[in-house]
Amino acid sequence: MSETTDCRAANWFTPVRFGVLLALLILAAFPQVLSGLQTFVVRDFGFFAYPLAHFQQECFQRGELPFWDPFNNCGAPFLAQWNTMPLYPPALIYLLAPLQWSLGVFCLLHLWWAGLGMYFLARRWTGSPFAAAFAGVAFAFNGVTLNLLMWPSHIATFSWMPWVVLAVELAWREGMQKIILAAFAGAFQMLAGGPEIILFTWLLLLALWLQQFVRGESPRAPMSWRFPLVVALVIALAAVQLLPFLDLVAHSQRESGYADLRWSLPGWGWVNFIVPLAFGRTWTEGVFFQYDQYWTSSCYLGIGTLWLALLALGTVRERRVRLLGAVVVVALIFAFGENTPVYPALRKIIPQLGFVTYPIKYVLLTAFLAPLLAAFVLARRQARPRQILFAGTVLLALLAVILFWAWRFPFPTDDVPLAEWNGALRALFLLVTGALLLILTQAERPGLRRLAPLVLIFLAWLDVFTHGPTQNPTVPSGVYEQNLARRSLAMKPQPALGASRAMVSPMAEAEFINFAAHEPKNNFLAKRLGYCANCNLLDGVPKVDGFFSLTPRENNDVLSLFYTTTNADFPRLQDFLGASQITAPDQIFHWQSRPTFLPLVTAGQKPVFLGDAEMLRALTRPDFDGRNIVYLPPSAKPLVTATGPAETRVLASKFGTQSVDIEVEAADPALVVVAQTYYHAWRAYVDARPAPLLRANHAFQAVQIPAGKHQIHLAYEDRAFEIGAAISVCLWVNCLICLPLMRRRPLPSRPPPPGPDSLI
Repeated sequence: MSETTDCRAANWFTPVRFGVLLALLILAAFPQVLSGLQTFVVRDFGFFAYPLAHFQQECFQRGELPFWDPFNNCGAPFLAQWNTMPLYPPALIYLLAPLQWSLGVFCLLHLWWAGLGMYFLARRWTGSPFAAAFAGVAFAFNGVTLNLLMWPSHIATFSWMPWVVLAVELAWREGMQKIILAAFAGAFQMLAGGPEIILFTWLLLLALWLQQFVRGESPRAPMSWRFPLVVALVIALAAVQLLPFLDLVAHSQRESGYADLRWSLPGWGWVNFIVPLAFGRTWTEGVFFQYDQYWTSSCYLGIGTLWLALLALGTVRERRVRLLGAVVVVALIFAFGENTPVYPALRKIIPQLGFVTYPIKYVLLTAFLAPLLAAFVLARRQARPRQILFAGTVLLALLAVILFWAWRFPFPTDDVPLAEWNGALRALFLLVTGALLLILTQAERPGLRRLAPLVLIFLAWLDVFTHGPTQNPTVPSGVYEQNLARRSLAMKPQPALGASRAMVSPMAEAEFINFAAHEPKNNFLAKRLGYCANCNLLDGVPKVDGFFSLTPRENNDVLSLFYTTTNADFPRLQDFLGASQITAPDQIFHWQSRPTFLPLVTAGQKPVFLGDAEMLRALTRPDFDGRNIVYLPPSAKPLVTATGPAETRVLASKFGTQSVDIEVEAADPALVVVAQTYYHAWRAYVDARPAPLLRANHAFQAVQIPAGKHQIHLAYEDRAFEIGAAISVCLWVNCLICLPLMRRRPLPSRPPPPGPDSLI
């Protein structure tokens, strides 16, 4: 095969052709989702992502920004959560289209965007369109990336990672318009709302920048200011989201030193990079998990991708490859978390490592970098047939050892025959991949070499597609029908916004974690009847608890009295929270009424001033009476003149998504208590004049009124959002104006195409 023919075969993978190919592979993997016949439902997609998207869409249709969710956790910040994506522009895809179809398509479009971004990044770094195409498919189709489909915010953030790396490197090398384009890419990733992925992206960029700065690969003077400028622009462009988030973090349960170190990669977890179904079990809804970690349903990168990545580490003598390899090694060590002495020791030295809540998340870096390492091997000559065979033999030997280990020393719940069959299939993929790699090195077989690149890419896709039970089971979209559970349950009284709440009992909340119907549809519908997690949003039913990453600290303290600390009932506290329905003790999917619940707005209570710890204890006492007593912090004493109890009447109350209007009549100065989560962004107005909003009963709201008839207006006014919006709008406008005005510089020539001695 001539050099010209070699280049033609390699260069067949143009951006357009690759984009079409990747789209076809996604269509082949998820035809039922793209056609609208079915949708995702498993785990956080059904219990977290879809209900929040439903709430966001309802706010959008009313012309509101979703600042506050009044239906969960007795009220909780929504926009400030960040991973709810309220300000991410591509969210318009699911806000404007029917949600039962569009949210799944939103995730798959980002899967395509991820592969396309990796293609362009790998093509720039290696100069080989074929190597770039392989990297793009390997990045879009691996166990870690496919697991992210259940989190729209995470798959969106991950999909921007290669684009941000590509754009920011161009910015510090070339400047001018590239700086603004890099800032735009970084801002889009920021607004998508996956904090750990964003952190990994910029740490990787910092490492690349430092390497190139030290080596002088570009003029150091412009590099020294271009990279910081891009960082500053990204922060400013995304300030509208970042400032509310940071404000919430400062007032949330995640105080300094907070870290959740559960779900590390098990000590033996490395075996699942080779045999994905060894040492684990098929769990709820038919999804396979390793033991001891349940964040990702797979760590499998693909046997071909793993093989090529290992070859890169041993054969490609380039500084960039050595850096990427070092990051992969560090990421894997960190992913093992508490299962090695390294991460615990470093966490003591660098407490900020606790920002990454589950150490298993470090495998995201592996999933990002392994396809790039594989691309370097396919685009360079360093991997000789003997080295390819040696690496393949080592992998095959490891595979055999793992299968013997799984057969001889299984865990009690292992499915040994399934693991053995899975390992045998991986061995077959390993052998066929090896044959294709050897074909790519044979100049005397032009016909095979012309087809081998496409076959190798298809084989990589098929390997991951068949590596285990589906990670993303789908069901008919009717499971998300609005008010489905409300009609079926027919609660009396019916919890409604501003009237009362449903409450999942501590026992039921624990049972939901353990309940696991094998059929995804039945699993979701059963838990939806119990208003598990955020499913209540689909029926517009207010609930005492909820499912959010961040909650105001005091609210978390109160809910922990039920769900974390003691699992006790505290019926008087339930009354104050307005719990008119609670899950039945004999059946977690049934509900029973609570006739003793109080209205969400009460008035005339006697104030009692207590410290926070005393206040929490007082709320749990059998004699707590939310109708006649309200506990306030000592700092509120100068603001309170009411002595109570006072004769008062709540004439009317109306709750909105981010406002409350109350009409009260009192014979004397009195306190009006609202059983809604206290958060500093809420403002109180009495007869249209500002009034202090007090923190009552540790985590709720109270306002003092003078004697007489008065109108109280509570409004959510997020100053952090307003400041961030002013900064971001100003920067977006200026960048958009400057972009076409900046003089274009000629682009440097691309890296030379691989020579005739390369694998392609």
